[in-house]
Amino acid sequence: MGSFGRKNSVLPGFGPALGYTIFYLSIVVLIPLSALFFKTATLTWDQFLSAVTAPRVVASYRITFGSALLAATVNAFFGVLVAWVLVRYRFPGKKLFDALVDLPFALPTAVAGITLASIYSPNGWLGRYLAPLGIEVAFTPLGILVAMIFIGLPFVVRTVQPVLEELDQEVEEAASCLGANRLQTFSRVIFPTMLPAMLTGFALAFARAVGEYGSIIFIAGNMPMVSEITPLLIITKLEQYDYAGATAIATVMLMASFVLLLSINLIQKWSRRFAE
Repeated sequence: MGSFGRKNSVLPGFGPALGYTIFYLSIVVLIPLSALFFKTATLTWDQFLSAVTAPRVVASYRITFGSALLAATVNAFFGVLVAWVLVRYRFPGKKLFDALVDLPFALPTAVAGITLASIYSPNGWLGRYLAPLGIEVAFTPLGILVAMIFIGLPFVVRTVQPVLEELDQEVEEAASCLGANRLQTFSRVIFPTMLPAMLTGFALAFARAVGEYGSIIFIAGNMPMVSEITPLLIITKLEQYDYAGATAIATVMLMASFVLLLSINLIQKWSRRFAE
């Protein structure tokens, strides 16, 4: 096995490649994360609990994770719809529409936040029509949801789209020949195949929304206990030189990210088993 790996390897060998990999990951990932835990370790257990369970911090958890969950749910539905249209239909401007899906990837988050705030402000293009209806988006918790939906949509579309492209339409035709209607064909043939990718996209969109900062602070009101997200609270504590308190909250967010990463890996593993 070892001679086979060396004979067919483009890299100089397993040992040097592994060494460079560990060195690079240590500098970029492990050392910064270790510093985070070391700084948090300067707090006693009571101080840590007090820092991460303060009413203002808990309120930021609620608005951050709650909005991210709702935004990922919305994206899971509309992302599948967008992917379906891009795969199954031909229409003028399809390539342009397909390229626009990736816009949140390329657009700087600050630019996205300023643009959304301008559009949904009371005098904005959309806000002027929503304001008379009593719907306020900019500088409210609803604005946080809009920003999270904007940055999370591509994750669902780009995860589901390849699955739909590889789905053999002859299977759908066979189901139709056997007497299945459109709803039965979708629920029993298409949806089970698409579900693992849909769940992966949902988890990715949720993880992206939880860690989002730049596009949210411009459209959110940033009011403590009302529309203050956790990343903003961490920045606020750093500006107040409360480094231990900031790292304590960041540690909670980091653990939540690890859980999300584990969930994504389990979903992908299940997806591969399902495909086999």
